[in-house]
Amino acid sequence: MPIRSSDHEPESAPEPQQLPMMLPPAQGPAVEQPAKLIRIAAMIRELLQDVRQSTPDEAGRKRLRAVYGRAVAALKEGVSKELQDELETLVLPLGDSPSESEIRLAQAQLVGWLEGLFQGIQAALWTQHMQARAEIEEMRRHRGLPPGPGDIVPRDPGQYL
Repeated sequence: MPIRSSDHEPESAPEPQQLPMMLPPAQGPAVEQPAKLIRIAAMIRELLQDVRQSTPDEAGRKRLRAVYGRAVAALKEGVSKELQDELETLVLPLGDSPSESEIRLAQAQLVGWLEGLFQGIQAALWTQHMQARAEIEEMRRHRGLPPGPGDIVPRDPGQYL
């Protein structure tokens, strides 16, 4: 949650699954269900590793196709409309009996998209953190409050004899 200059006391933090990941205010919340997104990403990563290490038969490939389709649908539920549209354009549906390489490519593409999304969220959170820190420092300077931990305080050298 972005810190505004009118905030004086920290609010209690909501549960992780309820905390929306925020981007700068003009863009609004990008990820509405971060815990769900992380679970799906972990599952897809594991599936990708399993497919790389084994040779799934026809039934296994059909099962992977179904899991992949459900995972994409679940991802769309947890992200903003803009990210849903982006995911829709990047993710192509798998055919009725996809080959092992098609499954690997589709899953790798999805894992790559998720990792890019997580990096974007981290960058947005870092930007918010730095903006909040700058606002707090500005309030301290404006109100004459003592510096916070880690701030460099110019020392008065005193008089020399």
